[in-house]
Amino acid sequence: MEKIILQSPYDMHLHLRDTPLLEKVAKYTAQYFSGALVMPNLNPPVDSVELALGYKERILKACNGNDFMPLMSLYLTERLDKGVLKRAKEVGIKFIKLYPKGATTGSESGVSRVLDDKILQILEYAQDLGLILSIHGESNGFSMEREAEFHPVFVELATTFPQLKIIFEHLSDARSIALVEKYSNLFATLTLHHISLCLDDVIGGGLNPHYFCKPILKTPKDRDVLLQIALNAHCKFSFGSDSAPHLRENKENAKGAAGIFSAPFALLGLAELFDKHNQLENLQAFVSENAQRIYDLPKSSKIVTLIKKATQIPQEINGIVPIFTGNSLSWSYA
Repeated sequence: MEKIILQSPYDMHLHLRDTPLLEKVAKYTAQYFSGALVMPNLNPPVDSVELALGYKERILKACNGNDFMPLMSLYLTERLDKGVLKRAKEVGIKFIKLYPKGATTGSESGVSRVLDDKILQILEYAQDLGLILSIHGESNGFSMEREAEFHPVFVELATTFPQLKIIFEHLSDARSIALVEKYSNLFATLTLHHISLCLDDVIGGGLNPHYFCKPILKTPKDRDVLLQIALNAHCKFSFGSDSAPHLRENKENAKGAAGIFSAPFALLGLAELFDKHNQLENLQAFVSENAQRIYDLPKSSKIVTLIKKATQIPQEINGIVPIFTGNSLSWSYA
């Protein structure tokens, strides 16, 4: 196949940061996706309708007129209440994001005790209003076990709120798949980096801080099992890049920031994988149809065409080192 036509692709997990970095990165998603679920972990966190709407305005301005729909979310803090959630729904915000405190970048304002009565009350309101709960599902334990250690929380939430749609974000551990499959209200996103890279890409040779992310890259077995889920466009999984840009100097230091910048080449990298494994016919479902069904999103008129032509990945884009830097991909944007 020499050409791929993707209609209405969605990125269901995206970090756009804020001014001035926002202006450097927003266009790379806006050009190639119909919409994206934008994470609220700014400083201060986006935990009110007013902050979310203000952020949305800045995003749209940074998109330079591209046909793109930022899907806004509220950062789950104890400040949220029924009134805030009701107003959020009224203005089209249907996502709330739960960060365990200290688990990842921008989680300082996160939840210390996920199963606290106050948090459970907020989630009951969310269920009643038909909102969607997205979760960074990690404990603060040993790095390689953090996702698995968080499983009991997913079980408790999925059973306590059976009508609440819950998203297991950036699933990275193969042991998590059975959990998603078990509960009808539990779904997940997969990143490009977790299905194409493993921990050796970070520490197997010289230390590569540009592949340091959270959840941390796992074993080759985890990567390969997750890749099969993506290649088969499993109906409970959709694409979420978790593209998380940091300037080079904030990655290459003694306490390098966690995050991989993949937005400019996300669809090309996916095409490379699906082509290599003879599953290109499933790419449309993975990047579009699954998201439309899971999140009840509209099918837009946006079409992205990929052609079989090599793309050389640059060493740096606007001061940010991208995924696969210095390598070549077999596909290009038309």
